[in-house]
Amino acid sequence: MSVVKEGYKFRQDIQIPCYQTDGATLLRPSAFMDLAQEIAYWAAQALGFGYDTLHVHHTAWVLTRMHVHFENYPAWRDNVTLFTWHKGGSGLYYIRDFDLVSAQGTPLVSCTSSWVVINENTRRLVRPEDLSHLLGVDYEVDDAIPAPAPKLTFPAGADSVLAAVHVVTDSDTDIVGHTNNAKYVVWALDCLPQGESRRPKDVYINFNKETTLGDKVELYLACQENERTVEGRVDGRVCFIVKLVF
Repeated sequence: MSVVKEGYKFRQDIQIPCYQTDGATLLRPSAFMDLAQEIAYWAAQALGFGYDTLHVHHTAWVLTRMHVHFENYPAWRDNVTLFTWHKGGSGLYYIRDFDLVSAQGTPLVSCTSSWVVINENTRRLVRPEDLSHLLGVDYEVDDAIPAPAPKLTFPAGADSVLAAVHVVTDSDTDIVGHTNNAKYVVWALDCLPQGESRRPKDVYINFNKETTLGDKVELYLACQENERTVEGRVDGRVCFIVKLVF
């Protein structure tokens, strides 16, 4: 993968492949998350706090919140450029933003994400003061989306239905042994009634508790005007919430 550092940002030029698109040949929302995850890996590695570095210390990055805004959906074979940059810390979180633009510079997708570091053995949070030797890098603040991804709650009083039950399989899991973040968006969109759009303008996600191989995830759907909210629960505990705004 060719990722180039330009100032404090990292850049990757991409031609959208067919396997990341839907029946209308437009980029799937989950495919953007896959692209963002990969460039984030390489950017963090180049800055000295990527997977390999943290793994030596038995720690790992975990995505906790995300807000993705789709201004325009790129299509199969479109040439696009993806940018990412580290925005420093905010309390317990580390913030990373992304911009996807067309070859002509037209805005396509903007995204902000919040991350924490966990101990791989205990699965407990590692506090920022214990990571200053790894994460004390210079950065400049530029905003793809100014506000950090918000905390989500399931709509109070909304009618909800058990839309699906998904058992986590091997194909859902990632390199740290839990469900890959993009899979939650796939599950959420699959909960929508047939005939509804699968191309939201905004996707908000909170990852509250990891799910792992064999977990039986109950997916509850609430519909409100132009919003669809999907909450995933395992044994009654909320593991994630996805809000889709159309």
